Amino acid sequence: MHQSMTGFASAQGALGPHSWTWDIRSVNAKGLDIKLRVPDWVPGLEQAAKKRIAASVTRGNVSATLRISRSEEAGGLAVNAAAMEQALLAMAQVEDLAMHHGLTLAPSRAADILMVRGVLETETTEDDNTALAAQLIRDFDTLVENFVAMRQGEGAELARILTEQLERIEDLVAQSAAVLADRAEATREALHQQLARVVEADLNVDPQRVAQELALIAVKADVTEELDRLKAHVAAARALIASNAPTGRKLDFLAQEFNREANTLCSKSQHADLTALGLELKAVIEQMREQVQNLE
Repeated sequence: MHQSMTGFASAQGALGPHSWTWDIRSVNAKGLDIKLRVPDWVPGLEQAAKKRIAASVTRGNVSATLRISRSEEAGGLAVNAAAMEQALLAMAQVEDLAMHHGLTLAPSRAADILMVRGVLETETTEDDNTALAAQLIRDFDTLVENFVAMRQGEGAELARILTEQLERIEDLVAQSAAVLADRAEATREALHQQLARVVEADLNVDPQRVAQELALIAVKADVTEELDRLKAHVAAARALIASNAPTGRKLDFLAQEFNREANTLCSKSQHADLTALGLELKAVIEQMREQVQNLE
């Protein structure tokens, strides 16, 4: 299916003490440009994410961000045996010194020992970053699916709009062809009047040369070829849209060709109705090109 180059999706997940938020978005670009902001301590995550994006889209400036946090409530309390041994030795030394000076100290309690810095500490658990990476990648797969679905939805709407614009172009081309009969008569009359003025002026002009010049003027004013090319461009654009392949670049090039033919039509027109149709053609073609530039 066709995809728009603009899209967005987000997802949340959690595993053990970790929780995270993924988001991915894209805007227009000439090619595919992928930017990732992920922690480098999760093994293989960046390469896997890039691979999945590249397999799903062909154009767009795509950026994906992972925000991950870790809960500090995962660890319990534990006694540091070495620190406790040091604390007990220190307390014994203090009691011995006090007795030497004739002092009697109150009995020590377990709570007093646990208050000594370093005796009681929080347990830490080793994180399994491999399992975390696997879950993050699974969540990213779902994220990319939702992201592509949004781009496809917008792409389908762009294809619908482009189809309507092609129908309008085709109608304007048909109207222009219908105007050519009236324009031919008006052009013929204008040329006869110009020829009559040349004869009346008695400029001693070679009649054969005059006929050649008039024929050249008639050829230059002929727009049949432009209208035929516009019809061919309409057929080509419809075939590209029907293909459902990434065709944004080809349609953009074709839109430029549409515009070139419309410009030539206006420059050759020399007829008010044909000029009006040519200008309307240019307006529709410009609208079409704006849509095409959003298509993958």
